[in-house]
Amino acid sequence: MLSSPAEIAPQITIGHYVNGSAVTPAAGRSQAVFNPATGAVSGHVALGSALDVDAAVAAAQAAFPAWADIPPIRRARVMFKFLQLLNQNKDQLAHLITAEHGKVFTDAQGEVSRGIDIVEFACGIPQLLKGDFTDQVSTGIDNWTLRQPLGVVAGITPFNFPVMVPMWMFPVAIAAGNCFILKPSPIDPSASLFMAELLRQAGLPDGVFNVVQGDKEAVDALLVHPDVKAVSFVGSTPIANYIYETGAHHGKRVQALGGAKNHMVVMPDADLEQAVDALIGAGYGSAGERCMAISVAVLVGNVAERLIPMLKARAETLVIKNGVNLDAEMGPIVTGIAHQRITGYIDLGVQEGAELLVDGRTFTGAHAGEGCEQGFWMGGTLFDHVTPEMRIYKEEIFGPVLGCVRVKDLAEAVELINAHEFGNGVSCFTRDGHVAREFSRRIQVGMVGINVPIPVPMAWHGFGGWKKSLFGDMHAYGEEGVRFYTKQKSIMQRWPESIGKGAEFVMPTAK
Repeated sequence: MLSSPAEIAPQITIGHYVNGSAVTPAAGRSQAVFNPATGAVSGHVALGSALDVDAAVAAAQAAFPAWADIPPIRRARVMFKFLQLLNQNKDQLAHLITAEHGKVFTDAQGEVSRGIDIVEFACGIPQLLKGDFTDQVSTGIDNWTLRQPLGVVAGITPFNFPVMVPMWMFPVAIAAGNCFILKPSPIDPSASLFMAELLRQAGLPDGVFNVVQGDKEAVDALLVHPDVKAVSFVGSTPIANYIYETGAHHGKRVQALGGAKNHMVVMPDADLEQAVDALIGAGYGSAGERCMAISVAVLVGNVAERLIPMLKARAETLVIKNGVNLDAEMGPIVTGIAHQRITGYIDLGVQEGAELLVDGRTFTGAHAGEGCEQGFWMGGTLFDHVTPEMRIYKEEIFGPVLGCVRVKDLAEAVELINAHEFGNGVSCFTRDGHVAREFSRRIQVGMVGINVPIPVPMAWHGFGGWKKSLFGDMHAYGEEGVRFYTKQKSIMQRWPESIGKGAEFVMPTAK
Protein backbone atom coordinates (compact mmCIF):
# COMPACT_ATOMS: atom_id res chain seq x y z
CA MET A 1 0.00 0.00 0.00
CA LEU A 2 1.25 3.48 -0.88
CA SER A 3 1.43 6.56 1.31
CA SER A 4 -1.95 7.84 2.44
CA PRO A 5 -3.46 10.82 0.61
CA ALA A 6 -2.99 12.94 3.74
CA GLU A 7 0.77 12.42 3.50
CA ILE A 8 0.88 13.70 -0.07
CA ALA A 9 -1.80 16.37 0.28
CA PRO A 10 -1.25 19.40 -1.95
CA GLN A 11 -0.61 22.87 -0.59
CA ILE A 12 -3.56 24.41 1.26
CA THR A 13 -3.92 27.33 -1.18
CA ILE A 14 -3.42 26.40 -4.82
CA GLY A 15 -2.76 29.53 -6.85
CA HIS A 16 -1.42 30.60 -10.22
CA TYR A 17 2.05 30.42 -11.77
CA VAL A 18 3.05 33.53 -13.70
CA ASN A 19 6.40 34.69 -15.05
CA GLY A 20 8.39 31.96 -13.33
CA SER A 21 6.85 32.26 -9.86
CA ALA A 22 3.95 30.80 -7.90
CA VAL A 23 1.31 33.45 -7.26
CA THR A 24 -1.00 33.08 -4.26
CA PRO A 25 -3.93 35.48 -4.58
CA ALA A 26 -4.51 37.54 -1.45
CA ALA A 27 -8.26 37.58 -2.05
CA GLY A 28 -10.89 36.64 -4.58
CA ARG A 29 -12.97 33.62 -5.46
CA SER A 30 -11.87 30.07 -4.67
CA GLN A 31 -13.30 26.58 -4.41
CA ALA A 32 -12.54 23.50 -2.37
CA VAL A 33 -10.40 20.66 -3.69
CA PHE A 34 -11.49 17.23 -2.44
CA ASN A 35 -9.96 13.82 -2.03
CA PRO A 36 -12.69 11.80 -3.78
CA ALA A 37 -11.88 8.65 -1.83
CA THR A 38 -12.53 10.21 1.58
CA GLY A 39 -14.62 13.25 0.73
CA ALA A 40 -12.21 15.41 2.74
CA VAL A 41 -11.18 18.88 1.62
CA SER A 42 -7.45 18.85 0.83
CA GLY A 43 -7.08 22.49 -0.19
CA HIS A 44 -8.63 25.46 -1.92
CA VAL A 45 -7.87 26.55 -5.46
CA ALA A 46 -8.00 30.14 -6.64
CA LEU A 47 -10.50 30.95 -9.39
CA GLY A 48 -8.71 33.42 -11.60
CA SER A 49 -10.19 36.65 -12.93
CA ALA A 50 -9.66 38.50 -16.19
CA LEU A 51 -6.94 40.47 -14.41
CA ASP A 52 -5.08 37.22 -13.61
CA VAL A 53 -5.35 36.21 -17.26
CA ASP A 54 -4.09 39.64 -18.34
CA ALA A 55 -1.03 39.25 -16.11
CA ALA A 56 -0.23 35.80 -17.49
CA VAL A 57 -0.69 36.91 -21.09
CA ALA A 58 1.52 39.97 -20.51
CA ALA A 59 4.28 37.76 -19.08
CA ALA A 60 3.99 35.35 -22.01
CA GLN A 61 3.92 38.14 -24.56
CA ALA A 62 7.04 39.70 -23.07
CA ALA A 63 8.89 36.36 -23.10
CA PHE A 64 7.86 35.40 -26.63
CA PRO A 65 10.34 37.32 -28.84
CA ALA A 66 13.42 35.94 -27.09
CA TRP A 67 12.05 32.41 -26.78
CA ALA A 68 10.96 32.27 -30.44
CA ASP A 69 14.43 33.47 -31.49
CA ILE A 70 16.24 30.66 -29.65
CA PRO A 71 17.41 27.95 -32.06
CA PRO A 72 15.07 24.94 -32.01
CA ILE A 73 17.84 22.62 -30.85
CA ARG A 74 18.31 24.71 -27.70
CA ARG A 75 14.59 24.71 -27.01
CA ALA A 76 14.69 20.94 -27.44
CA ARG A 77 17.46 20.71 -24.84
CA VAL A 78 15.13 22.30 -22.28
CA MET A 79 12.56 19.64 -23.18
CA PHE A 80 15.21 16.93 -22.72
CA LYS A 81 15.94 18.24 -19.23
CA PHE A 82 12.22 18.44 -18.48
CA LEU A 83 11.90 14.84 -19.66
CA GLN A 84 14.65 13.78 -17.27
CA LEU A 85 12.95 15.54 -14.35
CA LEU A 86 9.59 14.02 -15.24
CA ASN A 87 11.04 10.53 -15.16
CA GLN A 88 12.60 11.24 -11.78
CA ASN A 89 9.33 12.57 -10.34
CA LYS A 90 6.66 10.60 -12.21
CA ASP A 91 5.42 8.73 -9.13
CA GLN A 92 4.99 11.99 -7.24
CA LEU A 93 2.86 13.30 -10.11
CA ALA A 94 0.85 10.07 -10.05
CA HIS A 95 0.29 10.51 -6.29
CA LEU A 96 -1.13 13.99 -6.90
CA ILE A 97 -3.50 12.60 -9.53
CA THR A 98 -4.77 9.86 -7.23
CA ALA A 99 -5.20 12.27 -4.31
CA GLU A 100 -7.29 14.79 -6.27
CA HIS A 101 -8.89 12.80 -9.09
CA GLY A 102 -9.28 9.45 -7.38
CA LYS A 103 -8.11 7.13 -10.16
CA VAL A 104 -6.07 4.18 -8.95
CA PHE A 105 -2.34 4.76 -8.62
CA THR A 106 -1.33 2.33 -11.36
CA ASP A 107 -3.70 4.07 -13.78
CA ALA A 108 -2.27 7.44 -12.71
CA GLN A 109 1.21 6.11 -13.45
CA GLY A 110 0.01 5.14 -16.92
CA GLU A 111 -1.38 8.63 -17.45
CA VAL A 112 1.95 10.20 -16.58
CA SER A 113 3.79 7.79 -18.88
CA ARG A 114 1.56 8.66 -21.83
CA GLY A 115 2.19 12.35 -21.16
CA ILE A 116 5.94 11.70 -21.09
CA ASP A 117 5.60 10.14 -24.56
CA ILE A 118 4.55 13.55 -25.91
CA VAL A 119 7.53 15.25 -24.25
CA GLU A 120 9.81 12.71 -25.93
CA PHE A 121 8.15 13.54 -29.24
CA ALA A 122 8.62 17.28 -28.62
CA CYS A 123 12.35 16.72 -28.08
CA GLY A 124 12.57 15.97 -31.81
CA ILE A 125 11.04 19.32 -32.79
CA PRO A 126 14.00 20.54 -34.95
CA GLN A 127 13.29 17.82 -37.51
CA LEU A 128 9.60 18.73 -37.61
CA LEU A 129 10.17 22.47 -38.07
CA LYS A 130 12.13 22.01 -41.28
CA GLY A 131 10.71 23.74 -44.35
CA ASP A 132 10.89 22.96 -48.07
CA PHE A 133 13.20 24.53 -50.64
CA THR A 134 12.99 24.72 -54.41
CA ASP A 135 15.93 26.07 -56.39
CA GLN A 136 15.18 28.02 -59.59
CA VAL A 137 11.38 28.04 -59.44
CA SER A 138 11.71 30.65 -62.14
CA THR A 139 14.81 32.13 -63.74
CA GLY A 140 16.96 33.52 -60.97
CA ILE A 141 14.29 32.94 -58.29
CA ASP A 142 14.36 30.48 -55.38
CA ASN A 143 11.38 29.63 -53.14
CA TRP A 144 11.32 28.13 -49.68
CA THR A 145 8.96 27.70 -46.74
CA LEU A 146 9.52 27.78 -43.02
CA ARG A 147 7.34 27.27 -39.96
CA GLN A 148 7.25 29.92 -37.25
CA PRO A 149 5.53 30.00 -33.84
CA LEU A 150 2.19 31.76 -33.37
CA GLY A 151 2.98 33.67 -30.16
CA VAL A 152 0.96 33.27 -26.96
CA VAL A 153 -1.23 30.14 -26.98
CA ALA A 154 -3.50 28.63 -24.33
CA GLY A 155 -4.66 25.20 -23.22
CA ILE A 156 -7.92 24.54 -21.34
CA THR A 157 -7.82 21.05 -19.91
CA PRO A 158 -10.25 18.65 -18.15
CA PHE A 159 -10.25 16.98 -14.75
CA ASN A 160 -9.93 13.41 -15.98
CA PHE A 161 -6.30 13.68 -17.16
CA PRO A 162 -4.66 16.54 -15.23
CA VAL A 163 -1.17 15.56 -16.45
CA MET A 164 -1.54 13.78 -19.78
CA VAL A 165 -3.90 16.19 -21.56
CA PRO A 166 -1.87 19.33 -20.72
CA MET A 167 1.15 17.43 -22.04
CA TRP A 168 -0.72 16.84 -25.30
CA MET A 169 -0.40 20.60 -25.71
CA PHE A 170 2.34 22.56 -23.98
CA PRO A 171 5.47 20.48 -24.80
CA VAL A 172 4.79 20.75 -28.54
CA ALA A 173 3.72 24.40 -28.34
CA ILE A 174 6.74 25.45 -26.28
CA ALA A 175 9.26 23.41 -28.28
CA ALA A 176 7.91 25.08 -31.43
CA GLY A 177 8.73 28.49 -29.95
CA ASN A 178 5.40 29.62 -28.47
CA CYS A 179 4.64 30.80 -24.94
CA PHE A 180 1.89 28.89 -23.18
CA ILE A 181 -0.88 29.57 -20.67
CA LEU A 182 -2.47 26.52 -19.03
CA LYS A 183 -5.96 26.77 -17.53
CA PRO A 184 -6.36 23.40 -15.75
CA SER A 185 -9.50 22.00 -14.16
CA PRO A 186 -10.12 23.40 -10.67
CA ILE A 187 -11.09 19.90 -9.54
CA ASP A 188 -7.49 18.60 -9.57
CA PRO A 189 -5.18 21.60 -10.02
CA SER A 190 -2.03 20.68 -8.10
CA ALA A 191 -0.31 18.76 -10.89
CA SER A 192 -0.23 21.91 -13.02
CA LEU A 193 1.97 23.72 -10.49
CA PHE A 194 4.21 20.68 -10.07
CA MET A 195 4.82 20.58 -13.83
CA ALA A 196 5.50 24.33 -13.84
CA GLU A 197 8.16 23.85 -11.19
CA LEU A 198 9.81 21.04 -13.17
CA LEU A 199 9.89 23.26 -16.26
CA ARG A 200 11.55 25.99 -14.20
CA GLN A 201 14.16 23.51 -12.97
CA ALA A 202 14.71 22.42 -16.58
CA GLY A 203 15.79 25.95 -17.46
CA LEU A 204 12.67 27.25 -19.18
CA PRO A 205 12.81 31.07 -19.18
CA ASP A 206 10.32 32.98 -17.06
CA GLY A 207 7.03 33.71 -18.80
CA VAL A 208 7.22 30.91 -21.36
CA PHE A 209 4.90 28.66 -19.32
CA ASN A 210 2.18 30.09 -17.08
CA VAL A 211 -0.76 28.62 -15.15
CA VAL A 212 -4.01 30.43 -14.41
CA GLN A 213 -6.35 28.42 -12.18
CA GLY A 214 -10.03 29.05 -12.58
CA ASP A 215 -13.40 28.41 -14.13
CA LYS A 216 -15.50 29.99 -16.90
CA GLU A 217 -14.36 33.52 -16.03
CA ALA A 218 -10.75 32.66 -16.79
CA VAL A 219 -11.75 30.68 -19.88
CA ASP A 220 -13.74 33.56 -21.31
CA ALA A 221 -10.90 35.98 -20.65
CA LEU A 222 -8.54 33.76 -22.65
CA LEU A 223 -11.03 33.39 -25.50
CA VAL A 224 -11.42 37.14 -26.02
CA HIS A 225 -7.87 38.28 -25.25
CA PRO A 226 -6.37 39.81 -28.43
CA ASP A 227 -2.85 38.55 -27.67
CA VAL A 228 -3.87 34.87 -27.37
CA LYS A 229 -3.40 33.47 -30.86
CA ALA A 230 -4.62 29.89 -30.41
CA VAL A 231 -6.62 27.82 -27.94
CA SER A 232 -6.57 24.07 -27.38
CA PHE A 233 -9.39 22.44 -25.42
CA VAL A 234 -10.47 19.00 -24.24
CA GLY A 235 -13.84 18.49 -22.56
CA SER A 236 -17.54 17.98 -23.23
CA THR A 237 -19.10 18.64 -26.63
CA PRO A 238 -21.29 21.61 -25.60
CA ILE A 239 -18.28 23.39 -24.12
CA ALA A 240 -16.06 22.41 -27.05
CA ASN A 241 -18.59 23.94 -29.41
CA TYR A 242 -18.67 27.11 -27.28
CA ILE A 243 -14.87 27.31 -27.18
CA TYR A 244 -14.65 26.84 -30.93
CA GLU A 245 -17.29 29.40 -31.84
CA THR A 246 -16.12 32.03 -29.35
CA GLY A 247 -12.43 31.62 -30.09
CA ALA A 248 -12.96 31.65 -33.86
CA HIS A 249 -15.18 34.71 -33.56
CA HIS A 250 -12.27 36.49 -31.90
CA GLY A 251 -9.84 35.48 -34.63
CA LYS A 252 -8.09 32.58 -32.91
CA ARG A 253 -6.96 29.24 -34.18
CA VAL A 254 -8.99 26.68 -32.17
CA GLN A 255 -8.60 22.98 -31.55
CA ALA A 256 -11.52 21.78 -29.39
CA LEU A 257 -11.93 18.09 -28.59
CA GLY A 258 -15.41 17.20 -27.35
CA GLY A 259 -17.39 14.27 -26.00
CA ALA A 260 -17.74 10.65 -26.98
CA LYS A 261 -19.89 7.56 -26.96
CA ASN A 262 -17.39 4.84 -27.75
CA HIS A 263 -18.61 1.46 -29.00
CA MET A 264 -16.90 -1.92 -28.93
CA VAL A 265 -18.19 -4.45 -31.44
CA VAL A 266 -17.82 -8.10 -30.44
CA MET A 267 -18.11 -10.49 -33.38
CA PRO A 268 -19.22 -14.14 -32.88
CA ASP A 269 -15.70 -15.37 -33.72
CA ALA A 270 -13.98 -13.17 -31.13
CA ASP A 271 -11.99 -14.61 -28.23
CA LEU A 272 -14.59 -14.02 -25.51
CA GLU A 273 -12.16 -14.05 -22.60
CA GLN A 274 -10.16 -11.29 -24.28
CA ALA A 275 -13.32 -9.38 -25.17
CA VAL A 276 -14.61 -9.49 -21.59
CA ASP A 277 -11.26 -8.35 -20.21
CA ALA A 278 -11.26 -5.50 -22.72
CA LEU A 279 -14.80 -4.40 -21.87
CA ILE A 280 -14.16 -4.50 -18.13
CA GLY A 281 -10.92 -2.53 -18.35
CA ALA A 282 -12.12 -0.02 -20.94
CA GLY A 283 -15.58 0.40 -19.43
CA TYR A 284 -14.73 0.66 -15.74
CA GLY A 285 -11.09 1.77 -15.70
CA SER A 286 -10.74 5.26 -14.22
CA ALA A 287 -14.41 4.88 -13.20
CA GLY A 288 -15.38 5.35 -16.85
CA GLU A 289 -14.20 8.97 -16.67
CA ARG A 290 -12.26 8.84 -19.93
CA CYS A 291 -13.15 10.32 -23.29
CA MET A 292 -11.99 7.00 -24.78
CA ALA A 293 -13.84 4.76 -22.32
CA ILE A 294 -16.00 2.07 -23.88
CA SER A 295 -19.59 2.76 -22.85
CA VAL A 296 -21.46 0.59 -25.39
CA ALA A 297 -20.85 -3.07 -26.15
CA VAL A 298 -22.32 -3.95 -29.56
CA LEU A 299 -22.92 -7.70 -29.48
CA VAL A 300 -23.28 -9.32 -32.91
CA GLY A 301 -25.38 -12.39 -33.65
CA ASN A 302 -25.42 -15.04 -30.94
CA VAL A 303 -22.38 -13.72 -29.06
CA ALA A 304 -24.55 -11.98 -26.43
CA GLU A 305 -25.85 -15.21 -24.92
CA ARG A 306 -22.29 -16.41 -24.35
CA LEU A 307 -20.67 -13.14 -23.36
CA ILE A 308 -23.25 -11.49 -21.07
CA PRO A 309 -22.93 -14.03 -18.20
CA MET A 310 -19.14 -13.70 -18.27
CA LEU A 311 -19.34 -9.90 -18.35
CA LYS A 312 -21.85 -9.79 -15.49
CA ALA A 313 -19.69 -12.02 -13.29
CA ARG A 314 -16.63 -9.81 -13.84
CA ALA A 315 -18.54 -6.56 -13.24
CA GLU A 316 -19.85 -7.93 -9.95
CA THR A 317 -16.35 -8.72 -8.70
CA LEU A 318 -14.55 -5.46 -9.55
CA VAL A 319 -12.03 -4.53 -6.89
CA ILE A 320 -13.17 -1.03 -5.92
CA LYS A 321 -11.25 0.80 -3.21
CA ASN A 322 -9.08 3.81 -2.49
CA GLY A 323 -6.69 4.20 -5.40
CA VAL A 324 -3.64 4.19 -3.14
CA ASN A 325 -4.16 0.43 -2.78
CA LEU A 326 -2.14 -1.26 -5.49
CA ASP A 327 -4.72 -4.03 -5.99
CA ALA A 328 -7.53 -1.55 -6.72
CA GLU A 329 -9.12 -1.87 -10.16
CA MET A 330 -11.42 1.13 -9.82
CA GLY A 331 -11.49 4.16 -7.53
CA PRO A 332 -14.19 6.68 -6.62
CA ILE A 333 -16.13 9.10 -8.78
CA VAL A 334 -14.33 12.43 -9.04
CA THR A 335 -16.94 14.66 -7.31
CA GLY A 336 -20.26 14.45 -5.51
CA ILE A 337 -21.94 16.32 -8.37
CA ALA A 338 -20.60 13.80 -10.90
CA HIS A 339 -21.85 10.99 -8.66
CA GLN A 340 -25.36 12.47 -8.67
CA ARG A 341 -25.32 12.85 -12.47
CA ILE A 342 -24.26 9.25 -13.05
CA THR A 343 -26.84 7.98 -10.55
CA GLY A 344 -29.48 9.92 -12.44
CA TYR A 345 -28.52 8.19 -15.68
CA ILE A 346 -28.78 4.76 -14.04
CA ASP A 347 -32.24 5.67 -12.75
CA LEU A 348 -33.14 6.83 -16.26
CA GLY A 349 -31.92 3.60 -17.85
CA VAL A 350 -34.22 1.60 -15.62
CA GLN A 351 -37.13 3.90 -16.47
CA GLU A 352 -36.39 3.57 -20.19
CA GLY A 353 -36.68 -0.21 -20.01
CA ALA A 354 -33.07 -1.37 -20.23
CA GLU A 355 -32.34 -4.52 -18.22
CA LEU A 356 -30.19 -3.65 -15.21
CA LEU A 357 -27.85 -6.61 -14.64
CA VAL A 358 -25.39 -5.00 -12.20
CA ASP A 359 -26.39 -1.95 -10.16
CA GLY A 360 -23.46 0.28 -9.19
CA ARG A 361 -25.70 2.38 -6.94
CA THR A 362 -25.55 -0.27 -4.23
CA PHE A 363 -21.81 0.21 -3.69
CA THR A 364 -21.00 2.68 -0.90
CA GLY A 365 -17.97 4.08 0.87
CA ALA A 366 -18.39 1.47 3.59
CA HIS A 367 -17.56 -1.20 0.99
CA ALA A 368 -14.47 0.70 -0.17
CA GLY A 369 -12.63 0.46 3.15
CA GLU A 370 -11.79 2.37 6.28
CA GLY A 371 -11.94 6.15 5.98
CA CYS A 372 -13.95 6.07 2.75
CA GLU A 373 -17.43 6.46 4.21
CA GLN A 374 -17.77 10.08 3.02
CA GLY A 375 -16.16 9.51 -0.39
CA PHE A 376 -17.87 9.58 -3.77
CA TRP A 377 -18.27 5.86 -4.33
CA MET A 378 -20.11 3.81 -6.94
CA GLY A 379 -19.74 0.34 -8.39
CA GLY A 380 -19.70 -0.70 -12.01
CA THR A 381 -23.12 -0.75 -13.68
CA LEU A 382 -24.13 -3.09 -16.50
CA PHE A 383 -27.23 -2.77 -18.71
CA ASP A 384 -28.46 -5.24 -21.33
CA HIS A 385 -31.04 -4.72 -24.08
CA VAL A 386 -30.15 -1.06 -24.52
CA THR A 387 -31.69 0.44 -27.68
CA PRO A 388 -30.63 3.45 -29.79
CA GLU A 389 -33.69 5.46 -28.71
CA MET A 390 -32.64 5.48 -25.04
CA ARG A 391 -30.87 8.48 -23.56
CA ILE A 392 -28.40 6.19 -21.83
CA TYR A 393 -27.34 5.18 -25.34
CA LYS A 394 -27.40 8.61 -26.94
CA GLU A 395 -25.72 10.70 -24.25
CA GLU A 396 -22.25 10.64 -22.73
CA ILE A 397 -22.60 9.45 -19.12
CA PHE A 398 -18.89 9.72 -18.25
CA GLY A 399 -19.05 7.15 -15.50
CA PRO A 400 -18.77 3.39 -14.88
CA VAL A 401 -21.89 2.48 -16.85
CA LEU A 402 -21.68 -0.05 -19.68
CA GLY A 403 -24.67 -0.70 -21.94
CA CYS A 404 -25.08 -3.71 -24.22
CA VAL A 405 -26.82 -3.37 -27.58
CA ARG A 406 -27.67 -6.48 -29.61
CA VAL A 407 -27.47 -6.47 -33.43
CA LYS A 408 -27.84 -9.22 -36.02
CA ASP A 409 -24.71 -8.67 -38.14
CA LEU A 410 -21.70 -6.45 -38.85
CA ALA A 411 -23.62 -4.25 -41.29
CA GLU A 412 -26.15 -3.38 -38.58
CA ALA A 413 -23.34 -2.69 -36.12
CA VAL A 414 -21.62 -0.29 -38.54
CA GLU A 415 -24.93 1.44 -39.35
CA LEU A 416 -25.67 1.85 -35.64
CA ILE A 417 -22.29 3.41 -34.84
CA ASN A 418 -22.21 5.65 -37.91
CA ALA A 419 -25.62 7.08 -36.99
CA HIS A 420 -24.37 8.35 -33.62
CA GLU A 421 -23.54 12.04 -33.31
CA PHE A 422 -20.17 11.31 -31.71
CA GLY A 423 -17.25 9.76 -33.56
CA ASN A 424 -14.36 9.66 -31.12
CA GLY A 425 -13.19 6.06 -30.64
CA VAL A 426 -14.41 2.59 -31.57
CA SER A 427 -13.17 -0.97 -31.37
CA CYS A 428 -13.94 -4.30 -33.00
CA PHE A 429 -12.97 -7.69 -31.59
CA THR A 430 -12.70 -10.40 -34.24
CA ARG A 431 -10.39 -13.06 -35.64
CA ASP A 432 -11.50 -12.35 -39.24
CA GLY A 433 -9.12 -10.15 -41.26
CA HIS A 434 -11.77 -9.29 -43.84
CA VAL A 435 -14.19 -8.15 -41.12
CA ALA A 436 -11.44 -6.07 -39.53
CA ARG A 437 -10.54 -4.41 -42.83
CA GLU A 438 -14.13 -3.64 -43.80
CA PHE A 439 -14.93 -2.34 -40.33
CA SER A 440 -11.89 -0.04 -40.34
CA ARG A 441 -12.77 1.37 -43.76
CA ARG A 442 -16.52 1.79 -43.30
CA ILE A 443 -16.73 3.15 -39.77
CA GLN A 444 -17.19 6.93 -39.41
CA VAL A 445 -15.04 7.34 -36.31
CA GLY A 446 -11.70 9.08 -35.87
CA MET A 447 -9.80 6.44 -33.85
CA VAL A 448 -10.30 2.72 -34.52
CA GLY A 449 -9.02 -0.31 -32.64
CA ILE A 450 -8.97 -3.88 -33.91
CA ASN A 451 -8.77 -6.09 -30.82
CA VAL A 452 -7.56 -2.93 -29.05
CA PRO A 453 -10.24 -1.50 -26.75
CA ILE A 454 -8.79 1.98 -26.21
CA PRO A 455 -7.00 2.96 -29.44
CA VAL A 456 -5.34 6.17 -28.22
CA PRO A 457 -2.69 6.95 -30.87
CA MET A 458 0.93 7.17 -29.89
CA ALA A 459 2.71 10.51 -29.57
CA TRP A 460 3.84 10.78 -33.19
CA HIS A 461 0.39 10.05 -34.70
CA GLY A 462 -2.05 12.50 -33.10
CA PHE A 463 -5.37 12.27 -31.27
CA GLY A 464 -8.79 13.35 -32.51
CA GLY A 465 -12.28 12.16 -33.29
CA TRP A 466 -14.85 12.95 -35.97
CA LYS A 467 -18.30 14.55 -36.01
CA LYS A 468 -19.24 16.23 -32.72
CA SER A 469 -16.15 14.86 -31.02
CA LEU A 470 -13.87 17.45 -32.64
CA PHE A 471 -14.31 21.12 -33.49
CA GLY A 472 -11.49 22.43 -35.63
CA ASP A 473 -9.31 21.00 -38.37
CA MET A 474 -6.26 19.62 -36.59
CA HIS A 475 -5.82 16.79 -34.12
CA ALA A 476 -3.88 17.03 -30.87
CA TYR A 477 -0.12 16.32 -30.70
CA GLY A 478 1.82 14.49 -33.41
CA GLU A 479 2.69 16.30 -36.63
CA GLU A 480 -0.77 17.91 -36.73
CA GLY A 481 -0.01 19.38 -33.31
CA VAL A 482 3.18 20.92 -34.70
CA ARG A 483 1.21 22.41 -37.59
CA PHE A 484 -1.43 23.74 -35.19
CA TYR A 485 1.14 25.63 -33.12
CA THR A 486 3.05 27.03 -36.09
CA LYS A 487 2.28 29.03 -39.23
CA GLN A 488 3.86 28.52 -42.61
CA LYS A 489 5.72 31.31 -44.34
CA SER A 490 6.73 31.18 -48.01
CA ILE A 491 9.75 33.20 -49.15
CA MET A 492 10.69 33.92 -52.79
CA GLN A 493 14.09 35.46 -53.47
CA ARG A 494 16.11 36.81 -56.36
CA TRP A 495 19.07 39.19 -56.68
CA PRO A 496 19.51 42.35 -58.77
CA GLU A 497 21.71 40.74 -61.41
CA SER A 498 18.84 38.48 -62.46
CA ILE A 499 16.10 41.14 -62.55
CA GLY A 500 15.15 42.41 -66.00
CA LYS A 501 14.59 46.09 -66.73
CA GLY A 502 11.11 47.58 -66.87
CA ALA A 503 7.91 47.19 -64.85
CA GLU A 504 5.88 44.00 -65.20
CA PHE A 505 2.10 44.42 -65.20
CA VAL A 506 1.01 40.76 -65.60
CA MET A 507 0.76 37.96 -63.07
CA PRO A 508 4.26 36.51 -62.48
CA THR A 509 4.74 33.13 -64.13
CA ALA A 510 7.60 30.66 -64.28
CA LYS A 511 10.07 31.73 -66.95
